[in-house]
Amino acid sequence: MSLSITDVVVDIRQGRVRGALAEGIASFKGIPYAAAPFGANRFKPPQTAPSWDGIRDALAFGATVPKPPYFPPFDEILPEPVVEGEECLNLNIWTPDTAAVGLPVMVWIHGGAFANGTGAVPHYDGTRFARDGVVLVTINYRLGVDGFLFLADGVANLGLLDQVAALEWVRDNIAAFGGDSGNVTIFGESAGGMSVTTLLSMPRARGLFKRVIAESGAGHHAISTGTATRVGGYLAEKLGVPPDRAAIASVPVPDTYAAQIALSAEAFMAPDPGKWGEVAANLMPFEPVIDGDVVPVLPIEGIAAGASAGVDVMVGTNREEQRLFMVPSGAIDLIDENILGAAVAGYRLPANAIELYSAARPGATPGDLLAAISTDWFFRIPAVRLAEAHSGNGGSAYVYEMAWRSPLYGGRLGACHALEIGFVFDNLDAEWTDRLAGAHPPQSIADEMHRAWVAFARTGDPGWESYDAGRRTVMRFDSASAVVDDPDGAERRLWEGIR
Repeated sequence: MSLSITDVVVDIRQGRVRGALAEGIASFKGIPYAAAPFGANRFKPPQTAPSWDGIRDALAFGATVPKPPYFPPFDEILPEPVVEGEECLNLNIWTPDTAAVGLPVMVWIHGGAFANGTGAVPHYDGTRFARDGVVLVTINYRLGVDGFLFLADGVANLGLLDQVAALEWVRDNIAAFGGDSGNVTIFGESAGGMSVTTLLSMPRARGLFKRVIAESGAGHHAISTGTATRVGGYLAEKLGVPPDRAAIASVPVPDTYAAQIALSAEAFMAPDPGKWGEVAANLMPFEPVIDGDVVPVLPIEGIAAGASAGVDVMVGTNREEQRLFMVPSGAIDLIDENILGAAVAGYRLPANAIELYSAARPGATPGDLLAAISTDWFFRIPAVRLAEAHSGNGGSAYVYEMAWRSPLYGGRLGACHALEIGFVFDNLDAEWTDRLAGAHPPQSIADEMHRAWVAFARTGDPGWESYDAGRRTVMRFDSASAVVDDPDGAERRLWEGIR
């Protein structure tokens, strides 16, 4: 049975735009929120979005930003569309009623290690958020070299400035789609979670949103200007040009991204802190930079100092995040006691750390233990610190954990990174969702998670008790979901004073 699709036209500041209405949900795709970031605009802050005469079609996803493919096997596990074109700073909207007034708005900022991703991934489709009374927006923003190249020349964090520009567009235009510009929730996963937490700490983003949901990414992942300048220099060396923005801009875009791929591979294969600084630990050569202006301080430090005042926060992680990076690649089976010991020493954990993690995981291999420990370092403990910082300043912070384990790779993939997204969007039937969740993931968990995200966007309360340093309440989503207090508390305490 085919869907009945009709046109719907709305007026925005740039002109009139035509979307598609199907089964009561209107969608508008590929609307530019800023000018194409090429030619004279390359490596510049986002420029004014174009206007037009007549009616512009917004019926198909717009161009995606320049980006390399994922490394194998992640190119198969996390496929993403590529749409050619220069007008890549665009966004997509799903709404239940363009004539409505005051609907809650949610703006999704995708992940991808600040190097991959697009708002056009199938399981980011906002139809079911719109079905439940939310205006859902997904965005593109500049990635990798174009988004986060730093050369100490007064230009920094263009990818974050793109996100701010998109939120300003939402503020100025979302009422035309039925949304309330005063009730905007920004949410994102992985680099998107790091992005929304960074926005939470940024003066330039103040007032553009009311609520934040950070999934599998928090406020610890930004690098110093010293490290970022070195990375920019390494890129210029590979391109054979001076470390100058104009010189790098003169290099063809595909060559620039080939050099980015080579840099990422070098950092991964030989993560020497003497060469790579903070990148040696997080393996993201191009990411937010603490430039003192766009990003004044490390985001978690800004939040601890009160930058998040007046904003509702929800933050969480998946229970076995790191298994995505270690199981499909086979790396988990290459870890021995020596590698595990070296990693624990590198994280500065106390001598009893391996014993404590082992006690909670009978029969765990060294690879299993490293996956658990690195999950805490990269994801869980930063999430805890965000909740502590925000609640410690009197704010409402809600914490969740996704614990349902994927059946893939013989059950070894577990509750891995990015697994929750299809559940949050209630899109378990979307193309490619089975690459992480398998063929028959439980709809009951999608019902619970999606309902909580919608409730938080409406009211700032997802349906469980907020987090504080006493009880440490966490909502654990699983086949039988339940509220738990201070899960894995002994392991959490190991990281006090370290992370």
